[in-house]
Amino acid sequence: MPKKKIDVIEDVKKQYVRMALESGRMTSIANKAGISRTTLRKWMDEYEEEVRDAMEVEGVTVLSENPSKDELLAKYEQAMKLLGEKELEVAMLKNLLKKSPPR
Repeated sequence: MPKKKIDVIEDVKKQYVRMALESGRMTSIANKAGISRTTLRKWMDEYEEEVRDAMEVEGVTVLSENPSKDELLAKYEQAMKLLGEKELEVAMLKNLLKKSPPR
């Protein structure tokens, strides 16, 4: 009897695959997940293409196994841009909360 996949569990697996792809640090991600590196590798074999496609749509780059200085710099700049956007979003929400009348 084939195993039925549970969407929530599959989503968690994909998140760990994404973290491994973004960081290039499979061992530390596997440790963080409480799984073996072999298990993470199996998840990557199963979901890597799907996760890479989703990341590409979002404009997120994947680090290579041995990233160059330029690749690391581009990843850093991308992270700083996202951080700036989030800080702006938080500031706007705080401003909205100040303007909202108390209930």
